Amino acid sequence: MSFRFLHLIRPFMAVLPEIAAPDRKIPFKQKILWTAITLFIFLVCSQIPLYGIVSADTSDPLYWMRVILASNRGTLMEHGITPIITSGMIMQLLAGANIIEVDYSLKEDRVLFNGAQKLFAILITFGQATVSVLTGIYGTPQDLGAGICLLLIIQLFTAGMIVILLDELLQKGYGLGSGINLFIATNICENIIWKALAPTTVNTGRGPEFEGAIIATFHLLFTRENKVRALSEALYRSNLPNLMNLFATIAVFGAVIYLQGFRVELPIKNSRVRGFRGSFPVKLFYTSNMPIMLQSALTSNVFMISQMLHNRFPENLLVRLLGVWEPYEGTSQFFATSGLAYYLTPPHNFTDAMKDPIHFVLYLVFMLSACAMFSRTWIEVSGSSPKDVAKQLKDQNVTLAGYRDESMYKVLKKTIPLAATLGGILIGTLSVAADLMGAIGSGTGILLAVTIIYSYFEMFVKEQQEAGSLDALLY
Repeated sequence: MSFRFLHLIRPFMAVLPEIAAPDRKIPFKQKILWTAITLFIFLVCSQIPLYGIVSADTSDPLYWMRVILASNRGTLMEHGITPIITSGMIMQLLAGANIIEVDYSLKEDRVLFNGAQKLFAILITFGQATVSVLTGIYGTPQDLGAGICLLLIIQLFTAGMIVILLDELLQKGYGLGSGINLFIATNICENIIWKALAPTTVNTGRGPEFEGAIIATFHLLFTRENKVRALSEALYRSNLPNLMNLFATIAVFGAVIYLQGFRVELPIKNSRVRGFRGSFPVKLFYTSNMPIMLQSALTSNVFMISQMLHNRFPENLLVRLLGVWEPYEGTSQFFATSGLAYYLTPPHNFTDAMKDPIHFVLYLVFMLSACAMFSRTWIEVSGSSPKDVAKQLKDQNVTLAGYRDESMYKVLKKTIPLAATLGGILIGTLSVAADLMGAIGSGTGILLAVTIIYSYFEMFVKEQQEAGSLDALLY
């Protein structure tokens, strides 16, 4: 079945757009240049509005997914990296569950598998563009007209293809890391910087105030006679970013960076090379940011379906059990106020958590158990389980020092699942803590940004070491 499935992709390989693999090793400086060019194109597309939309100033059904989608509403990056993430996860789950068997040691299987991922991403791009336009997100199709509807679909599809090719450009080795990670981290960091330094003003009923927390602090201190009250307002003002939000963001950044260094070093040796000794690191965050991404994707889809059903059938009992949605104070964005969706929504702050402790406890239990479960599941479907790692080490003639070959799997089985579970629980705990403290960009967003930036830092150091210029960098 899997063999026939992969061969069904063959006819499409000739027509799929492709970035040619480099025929030589790309110098580090050129990798940085290509990465910067890729990022520049993404940022430009994130600011170009879609031509032909009537309005995008309504409740956003994708509001909960924007963090992991690296998307910006009403622009060419409306869907961000959704097609790549969706197709990649579907193919990984199918391969991990052995519904599609892929032999990664065979070049043909790897090529066909990657081709299948790209083909699905293209189909998802077209499907999402069509559904978004025809469901009236940018205005009813009757008001827009057939020509504008077609133009919007073409814009969204073209932007999606650009994202797919930019990601492939980096994945092929022309740049650093992957487009998915680069775009997610940039989107989150851009949001944090904007809320800290935004020069735009908002009228809150007490006169115009700057949106950016840092700029607002200086403005309040210079314009208010009572400096203590001005500082208090800058620290705790509601409905706009404040200094406490900024401090909470910095604290979570520091905590995640600190915990990134926790690992268990398992001593290894090569059975064929005498004197070779090394270590195999099992990180506390063994599955990195995958648990929070999967948990966020799950709840975001529940929220989106619940909100759409409630808008269509507001009085239906089953729909109300799934979630009742009302606009949050001072905004046009809808939030769940009761039902299942409400208990999957993080409290806005400590005050809200204390007002409804049942909501907070149920949300905390769900968050921690979901992250732990997804972390354990991911090691099985991603080829990083104890069995897979033991096989990889054995194929490289590597074994754990002080253990026989047959005992290696038992040691890894004790270490890897434990690290995955604890790492998932810790990721969930940090996300909840960040949301309660009001960290800018949400707990999920900060965790994604920090883990991605940290992986880029490790990649940067590795590239420098390989280039033999680490000493020059330090001195």
